[in-house]
Amino acid sequence: FQEPFASVHLTGILEGSFNVHSMIVLVGGVFIIYTAVKEIYHMISIEDLVHEGDGASRRSATTAIVWIVLMNLVFSFDSILSAIALTDVFWVMAAAIVISGALMILLADHVSEFLEKNRMYEVLGLFVLLIVGILLLSEGGHLAHLSLFGYPIEPMAKSTFYFVIGVLVIVDVIQGRYQRKLLAIRKAGH
Repeated sequence: FQEPFASVHLTGILEGSFNVHSMIVLVGGVFIIYTAVKEIYHMISIEDLVHEGDGASRRSATTAIVWIVLMNLVFSFDSILSAIALTDVFWVMAAAIVISGALMILLADHVSEFLEKNRMYEVLGLFVLLIVGILLLSEGGHLAHLSLFGYPIEPMAKSTFYFVIGVLVIVDVIQGRYQRKLLAIRKAGH
């Protein structure tokens, strides 16, 4: 997985060499960013609000579960590669992959129900997904030794990732309280 199989040399614009590991991470990052942006656009589209109904929400929940399964498959490849790098004990790798897959299947309905009841967390989840995609792109670019306009792509530090997630959660909590306050003011005024 570590041997380069393709390279790009557009001097001064884009340079690097791709191996299987870097391609899995890069494709996973692009896939996740595409999915997050598509779902965010779907949420803010006015036409979708007009046509939204029971069938649309059921279809949306089913679509979300299918996408979660597909994303888990993409992450599984990267997890397998990471597990191989961390341990040589096959049963530890196999157990970790099987347990994570089983938990995903067992918890999918509960997560879907929670999001149906608490729609405000859906936006937070989509933006977290967007940041995860960016993290994967930076990691994949680093693994492929990519440089863009002469600057090497560096992986996002885990501390930066967690800081951004923390800021998103804080903003979401503040936004939720602000919305509840506005609703209380509107109810008191009418």
